Amino acid sequence: MKFAAPSCRTPSYTGVPRETPMERALFACDELAGFITACALVKPGKSLAEVEAKSVRKKMKDKAFARSVSRDDIVQGAADLGIDLEEHIAFCIEAMKGVAQALGLDGRLV
Repeated sequence: MKFAAPSCRTPSYTGVPRETPMERALFACDELAGFITACALVKPGKSLAEVEAKSVRKKMKDKAFARSVSRDDIVQGAADLGIDLEEHIAFCIEAMKGVAQALGLDGRLV
């Protein structure tokens, strides 16, 4: 059995397709987690508690913000999971809030 999950995160570079639910979920959350982190870091409190799905969507339209993050991958990831993009963003924000302290995004660093 071949374990392709790490390679499936960047199929355009590796050619490895996302076949399993885990591979699709990893792809769907990878770029988005980085983008959400960037959104939190520009908030006054540098906290995930200040980040909302609507503001993440707005920042996605600003191509200069977190320019290395692929917006196409974020959109494709939600589509691969068959869920609404805003719902996916909100879910990921909530998941990240659960580990905000470990991520340094709980406002302690302000």
